[in-house]
Amino acid sequence: MASGAPEIEQLIQLLARLPGLGPRSARRAVLQLIKKKDALMVPLAAALDRAVVAVKICEICGNIDTRSPCSICADPRRRDAGLLIVVEDVADLWALERAGAGQVSYHVLGGVLSPLDGVGPDDLSIDALVARAPEFAEVVLAVNATVEGQTTAHYITDRLDGSNAKITRLAHGVPVGGELDYLDEGTLTQALKARTAI
Repeated sequence: MASGAPEIEQLIQLLARLPGLGPRSARRAVLQLIKKKDALMVPLAAALDRAVVAVKICEICGNIDTRSPCSICADPRRRDAGLLIVVEDVADLWALERAGAGQVSYHVLGGVLSPLDGVGPDDLSIDALVARAPEFAEVVLAVNATVEGQTTAHYITDRLDGSNAKITRLAHGVPVGGELDYLDEGTLTQALKARTAI
């Protein structure tokens, strides 16, 4: 169903490409932007123009910032902490920062190994990680608990063999506030294997 105006239809199609937005959600968002043109659309367009010019990818860790090296990599206290957290995507880095991960450094892989999707080691920033790892006492593999994530973690562990850095991963198991009855068998099995003393 076309809106009649090609500019509006193009805006709907572009917004529908964003994660979490389908054609209907994009259409509703565009209608809201048009209804509140001065309050929403004009500031959004200006912010997008500024972001296109200002946003950079950090040459060290792969984070997104307005400078490179990013503010995290430029902070000497983080390098001195000796802890490097490896994440799949910038969204994971931001989530850890919101959670208050502390004075740590990060490395963004840019995805996970996935032969079915044509993603191999050369498509990720694994070589840069191998080069950075000797600077740190510990490297935490904070990848998702998926088959691809665990395959990537094993591959990285093999590549970091001999780096003298302690290689660890995030704990997996029962989430805070979780009820056992609602958890899948894999999560429960992992929680039992990774049990700790009280």
